[in-house]
Amino acid sequence: MTSGPVIEADGLGISFKRHRRRNRRLRDLVAGRAPAKKRKGEFWALRDVSFTVDAGEAVGLVGGNGQGKSTLLKLIAGVLLPDEGRLRVHGGVAPLIEVTGGFVGDLTARDNILLTAGLHGLTKKQIADRFDEIVEFAEVGDFLDTPFRHFSSGMKVRLGFSVITTLDEPVVLVDEVLAVGDRAFREKCYARMGELLSGGRTMFLVSHNEVDLRRFCKRGMYLRGGSLVSDGPLEDVLTKYREDATRRRRPRSAE
Repeated sequence: MTSGPVIEADGLGISFKRHRRRNRRLRDLVAGRAPAKKRKGEFWALRDVSFTVDAGEAVGLVGGNGQGKSTLLKLIAGVLLPDEGRLRVHGGVAPLIEVTGGFVGDLTARDNILLTAGLHGLTKKQIADRFDEIVEFAEVGDFLDTPFRHFSSGMKVRLGFSVITTLDEPVVLVDEVLAVGDRAFREKCYARMGELLSGGRTMFLVSHNEVDLRRFCKRGMYLRGGSLVSDGPLEDVLTKYREDATRRRRPRSAE
């Protein structure tokens, strides 16, 4: 793995329309035009977010629900395009940012393995060499020819995690999926994630479990209302997050 910045964000922002599908015109994307000013019903999921992440760093991303964590991961993964600012990701990304792992529900587990690994650049030989390892880790050998949509949430997580962490991409994104698997599988995941970090991978981990964050991350980033309000040592970031949560729960004194 190379040294130096792997992810660089400068003034990153993305907006959505409430109760409507996102609709940024293609000609605006091609022409590189700036987004229009805020319109009725529009909100900024992220705004003016800037940071750099070096190779080999493990970053714990914290914040309440709906504060922009998953949106940031989708931008890093290339699933979404920013409306303002710049985002540079040097190298490929292996994203596990939802329970389904981006797999196709009507395809079998076997076909999803072949499709996902192929889309991430593995050759047929590389896929064949890793296929048994993926299946064994995910514990889905008896269900290879079952449509993915028939899998339980736990089985989806096992297969998704197994495939994504077998790829060679330098950046790995893991969003809350470890909360779905059982304890035995989580231990397998912990060991695999440790191996990835030891090999120099860069990782973003979203979890409400502080024990999991401390296990892997020395750095934390705290998002609130789409803004990056704290970026630094994990313990400092967690303290800031807890203080804010306590302040919000505290009832206002009568005037």
